[in-house]
Amino acid sequence: MAREHSHPFIPYRPVRYPEAEMVTRGREFYEHMDRRRSVRFFSDEPVPRECVELAVRTANTAPSGAHQQPWKFVVIGDPETRRRIREAAEIEERQNYEGGRLTPEWRSALAHLETGSDKGYLETVPWLVVCFAEKYGVRPDGTRVKHYYVNESVGIACGFFIAALHAMGLSTLTHTPNPMAFLTGICGRPANERPYILFPIGYAAADAEVPDLVRKPLSEAMA
Repeated sequence: MAREHSHPFIPYRPVRYPEAEMVTRGREFYEHMDRRRSVRFFSDEPVPRECVELAVRTANTAPSGAHQQPWKFVVIGDPETRRRIREAAEIEERQNYEGGRLTPEWRSALAHLETGSDKGYLETVPWLVVCFAEKYGVRPDGTRVKHYYVNESVGIACGFFIAALHAMGLSTLTHTPNPMAFLTGICGRPANERPYILFPIGYAAADAEVPDLVRKPLSEAMA
């Protein structure tokens, strides 16, 4: 049936698979993603910038509220900038871990991960990527454009980004030092952007270890 539109539309005909292939493809993707782990022990081996760019391209395909795409991925390879980010992050983390800023409940929740204020991996990795959420848009004349569903949109984009890195055999960690305002200054970002997640990106170290975690079963994840 022909439809009338006030804005440009194009045909969309996604690939359809036989049911057996649908299940196979879905299971293979699940098993691939189930092998993904957050890593805190990295190699300093170089990683092609193109891999990071491909991950950002993938993130950029994510759905967003009103298709406003309220994200900016800042890619950092410069060693001096990575050092500055590590030093600033550790100042905040020492306040969290040694300065008593973490509540007892929060400490208890983190205990099995054995995390601490040392963030040496921020200098070890060849790349840092900081995702900034655009709180609002800015027109060429300086006026603001309201953005809708910013947290939801940026969160989905970051999920795509992580999946793309894993698909290329790279590791990362969703690092969210609190507060994160220092990233705005170091990265030279405008006032309409706020730091959302800091991603260290590289190969897992040859002797990397991760906590022995068990993901909750389908019966708990789905109602």
